[in-house]
This record gives sequence, structure tokens and C-alpha cells, in this order.
Amino acid sequence: MKIYDVLIIGAGVTGCAVARELSRYKGSFLVAERAPDVCEGTSKANSAIMHAGFDAEPGSLKARMNVKGNKMMDRLSEELDIPFKRIGALVVCLSEEGLPKLRELYDRGIENGVEGLSLLTGDEAREIEPNLTGEVCGALLAKTSGIVCPFELTLGLGESAAKNGVEFRFDTRVTGLRREGDCWAASTDNGDILAKTVVNAAGVYAGELHNMVCEDKLRITPRKGEYCLLDRTAGGHVSHTVFQLPGKLGKGVLVSPTVHGNLLLGPTAADVEDPETANTTAGGLKEVAEKSGWAVRDIPMRQVITSFMGLRAHEDSDDFILGESAEGFFDAAGIESPGLTSAPAIGEYLAGLIAEKLELSPNESFDPIRKGVPKVADMPIEERAALIKRDPCYGNIICRCEEVSEGEILDAVHGILGARTLDGVKRRTRAGMGRCQAGFCSPRVMEILSRELSLDLTEIRKSGKDSQIVLERTRKEGE
Repeated sequence: MKIYDVLIIGAGVTGCAVARELSRYKGSFLVAERAPDVCEGTSKANSAIMHAGFDAEPGSLKARMNVKGNKMMDRLSEELDIPFKRIGALVVCLSEEGLPKLRELYDRGIENGVEGLSLLTGDEAREIEPNLTGEVCGALLAKTSGIVCPFELTLGLGESAAKNGVEFRFDTRVTGLRREGDCWAASTDNGDILAKTVVNAAGVYAGELHNMVCEDKLRITPRKGEYCLLDRTAGGHVSHTVFQLPGKLGKGVLVSPTVHGNLLLGPTAADVEDPETANTTAGGLKEVAEKSGWAVRDIPMRQVITSFMGLRAHEDSDDFILGESAEGFFDAAGIESPGLTSAPAIGEYLAGLIAEKLELSPNESFDPIRKGVPKVADMPIEERAALIKRDPCYGNIICRCEEVSEGEILDAVHGILGARTLDGVKRRTRAGMGRCQAGFCSPRVMEILSRELSLDLTEIRKSGKDSQIVLERTRKEGE
């Protein structure tokens, strides 16, 4: 049986970041993911914010990784061909009593090394963000804060890793870990995997894996957050990410544009027991609508096109757990907000520790450049016409809301880590993310998946193993 240098458990943004950084070295690396694709857990459902770094406790791993990860994003977005915008953020105060807390955040940010911070009066904040409510009496402006697409960041990191030699094994759930000589043996539902070292990047399941092998136990609590996403017609309602002063359970309900022009509201924060929780609630979405209106007026809630929820992996110490927790076992646990921002720095940090431990040599053939699926709708007319002339599939529009062509879907299916599900196509191309929420394009995307992957329609899944769309069909004569 092959012995890998490193087994990474989890193909979220943290696991893919570690994988990409490890691919800068010579070695054998494998990512095992329980879902059928990258970005299926916490990484697919969050606020899509690149945090500036003023909120984390000075000296904590959260503060250190947040600030460094934020600074890495300009270069990384160019290398990975992903959208990223430094639009800035406002943390607003809704009462005079909260102004000292605003000053504390400013001071904390300065101590953390965050640049571009300033304190504003309520009137000064409304000058740059006119739709703030009259209750806003002060704000902290963080110019380095930004927005990103979490799907494309995770995909970019994963595809870059795969391009540089990292193996990915999907639908592979790690159920046990044990030492066999100098190696770790990971039991999975697809057979055992042997590796010299293991990286635990399993999100809300990271505590379970840690507790299998470590005497000091972790308790990871899934923290549920619900969101509302508004149509692109509402995307210009604010130009900055608007936070409210953070509370005990997090940064509160935000209002933010997205890199694709929508408006995002949320999240709520409620601890749950079940790490498989996936439902939104009437009460949670009502809370999102009400609390977002405290800071931003006249939000066009009739423009909501979908709602969703995500789980954050909250660890009791309220900090990231990073490093070697047992011989050859490296944790990336408790990765909640600002985990998305911190992921590039976490990847660099852990890959460095592992490379030193295993005495890995640099991979001189490492190529940092990854190209995503082309966005035909964003191309200049001449460029689009030339592409369609070369391949007419790029002129066949499958998703009308987002103007996604058949050619783009084919690129997604046949890419480095090709899409195998409806959600996989959606996250790579945005087919199904528009106003009608896949009402029109789903059957056509399913036909393409069926044709290109030689699958019966009954085998096409939305996402996980039990998410078939067509349960059975009557075959026509001659089939």
C-alpha cells in the first residue's frame, strides 16, 4: 500500500490552502473529503468577507493569521484568477454607550497591525454610506477589508494544488485513525490510507478526529448562521460591508455587497448539536431582516432570491488550534470567522511546519498560476465573438439569469477537479445562482452532466450521496 507523506482530511478552504502550500514541496500528498467535491462544508456558506483583523484578541492565532491572510489576497487573487475587491468595512455603533467599545476595536486593530483604520462620527459615516440609519452615531472604517467568492477561492486553491501534483479523493469519509509503525493509518469508507503525517482540517468534525488521537480533548460546537441573499438589483444598496458592534456570539448581522453584485444579509448565531444541520428557519430569517435594518435603512427585502445557512466550527478556547498536537498529527481546528481570510496564512504556516518535520525539498516545477472557467458574459464583445466562433458551445446559453453558456459548463465538468454534481457546476460557473434559482437551467445542466459523464439521469445528484433529483424514469422503447 502506498504511503503518503501527508494526508489532509477535509477539502474546505483551509484544507485546500494547506494542500496548495504543500505542493510547493516535493512529496506525495492526498486530500480526503467526505463530500463529492471541494467546498461542501463551512466554506460554501459564510459571509464571503476578507476581514481586516481588528476584532481578534491581540497575540492570538486568529489575529496573526487574519492580518497575514488579508495581506496575501491581492497576489493570491491574481494567481488563482478569482474575484476579490477591497471595498472596506464599517463597524457601526447604534448608541452613545457603545462608542467606547468602538474605540477598543480601533485600538485592538492598531495593536494587531491593521492598516487603514479610522474612527468616524455618525454623520461622517453617512457621507460615505448614505443608507445608514439615523441611529448610527459612530463607526470604525477599515479600508483593507474586502469581499471574495468563497467558492472560487476554495476551488482555486484546490485546483492549483491538484495541478501541482496533490491527489484528491472524494466521497471518502475518515472514520478512524491509528498508528502503524511510523505512519498513521486512516480508516475510511473507501479503504485504509497510510501517511507519515496527517492534517486535520475537518471543520465541524475536527474535534472528533483530534479526540481520537490526543489526550487533551477539544470540544467543537457547530454554530449555525442563517443568511438572506438579494438580487443584483439590490447590490448597490451599500458600497461597504456594514457590521454592527460584535457581541458574545460573533460579529452580528452584516449587510454587504458581494463580488457578483448581489446584496448579502446575515448571519444569525445559534449553537446547535447536530453537525449535519442544514435548515433555515422562519424565526432566523425574520431576525436577519429585522437586525440588518437597525444599521441600514430601506433594505429591499422583496428582492430576496434565496436563503441559506452555514455552520461555523467554534472551539471553546475561542482561538484557532494550529500545529502538531500528536506525533505527526497536525491540527487546523476551530476554524471559524475569520477562517476564510486566514486560510492562506494557515496553509503557509502548517505546510512550513510539515516540510521542516519531513525535510521536504522545494518543488522547482511549482506553478502558482491557475485559470478558472472563463466568464463569457463578462468578456468584451470582440473577445466573446471570437470565442464563440472558435467553439459555438460558448454561444449556447444554458443559464439565462447569469448568462452561463454550455461551453463554460463543459469546462467545469472537464476541469482539473471536474464538477460531478449540480452544485459543483453552480459553484464553478454560477449556473443556477440567479433570480430563478435554477428553475430554468437545472434540467439542461443535468442533461449535460449525464451526457459528459455517461451517467443516467437517476445518477445525477444535487450534491451529496442521497440528493438525486430524478428517482426513476420510464425508458422509451429502443433505449
